[in-house]
Amino acid sequence: MMAADMFKRVPVREQDPQVRAHNFEEVCLGYNQQEAMEEASRCLNCKNARCMTGCPVSIDIPAFIAQVKEGEIAEAYQIISKYSSLPAVCGRVCPQESQCEAKCVRGVKGDPVSIGKLERFVADWARENGVKPQKPETCNGRKVAVIGSGPAGLTCAGDLAKRGYDVTIFEALHDAGGVLSYGIPEFRLPKSTVVASEVNNVKELGVKIETNVVIGKATTVDELMEEEGFDAVFIGSGAGLPRFMGIPGENANGVFSANEYLTRNNLMKAFREDYDTPIIGGTKVAVVGGGNVAMDAARTALRLGADVHIVYRRSEAELPARVEEVHHAKEEGIQFHLLTNPKEILVDGNGYVTGMVCVQMELGEPDESGRRRPVEIPGSEFTLDLDTVIMALGTSPNPLISSTTKGLEVNRRRCLVADENGATTKEGVFAGGDAVTGAATVILAMGAGKTAAAAIDEYLKNR
Repeated sequence: MMAADMFKRVPVREQDPQVRAHNFEEVCLGYNQQEAMEEASRCLNCKNARCMTGCPVSIDIPAFIAQVKEGEIAEAYQIISKYSSLPAVCGRVCPQESQCEAKCVRGVKGDPVSIGKLERFVADWARENGVKPQKPETCNGRKVAVIGSGPAGLTCAGDLAKRGYDVTIFEALHDAGGVLSYGIPEFRLPKSTVVASEVNNVKELGVKIETNVVIGKATTVDELMEEEGFDAVFIGSGAGLPRFMGIPGENANGVFSANEYLTRNNLMKAFREDYDTPIIGGTKVAVVGGGNVAMDAARTALRLGADVHIVYRRSEAELPARVEEVHHAKEEGIQFHLLTNPKEILVDGNGYVTGMVCVQMELGEPDESGRRRPVEIPGSEFTLDLDTVIMALGTSPNPLISSTTKGLEVNRRRCLVADENGATTKEGVFAGGDAVTGAATVILAMGAGKTAAAAIDEYLKNR
């Protein structure tokens, strides 16, 4: 079926904002097959497709969309799964608007093709119809250890398994998935269906996953290589150490890192009545920060019954969160205090948060990042009446692995030093994702995992 207007994308169905603000079910409902085929018909099937240059894992986008257009969904899935181990995840959380869709030729005179929503449809259809990625034909007997089962680790492991390697993932937590399990809320990324299924697909390629193994405590990188016979190691341990502002009152009861707040809710299911995980929902909550994690924390607090404010020191144009996430947050009733910066958290005699003193900002001259630096407006202080503050200011890697591994260098931000192929300063050890870059996106971590898998393959072939 042809789209009624080739310049406009087929709209995607979503839960009503007033309804979804009170539940943890997925906000976006995705395309059905008719809608997907209609949207796929808008693709021009460019020969030197620019959309592919915007994809960090280089999916053959025109090829899979051409199959969707013909209704050959299983074939579309096999094309995607050659390049990506996590298509149902990417279709939901990738910033397509600044990557593949930003390069789409259709976007020059209209809406770009909804590449992300089509990828999501294909992956969901495959899951619902029992279609699996193709298994490797042979195993070469070489052993590779992967530390961390987040997007970088799962991608690296999946790509190595497809090349015939014997891969074991070591995960510190009790559930595989990394940030997909503990960081991104259920209403954006369902755990028991989407995440569990993608992890299972990686296992079906032959990858083994050992949970509750903290590398640096239970065993070390050196022991994996010297005593357990692993020929190479990939470190995709993420960046789980939260940052704070260092302002007065930050140690008060009722101040959380977004990491802790989201982990309690997502991995430990605090939002469900049949779980005993404690969480302070708060009645008046401020989230400090403007990225996707800030939006996730704010929208979670809202669903737990709070009146929620986002406090961000720059303007809306500089919000690092995806446009879709900001739009959803506003639709749900979250209040934005832009060009606003916290100065102090107010605390009562028992050590509990009562409010936050903020100051209004204006944009001054550009700083080293090229963005205009926020500058305080003298005398513009005001107080927000609060009982909970959530800091969503980014994260850095936990130093446990680097401090227990001989010859593994880190930079001043405690990130692992690795070259463009993921090779670290220790022979046979590769790294990628947030452990190298600091907190970034799921798809960039996947790209790093993919690059490292190719480099590990090359390294071991030449040994």
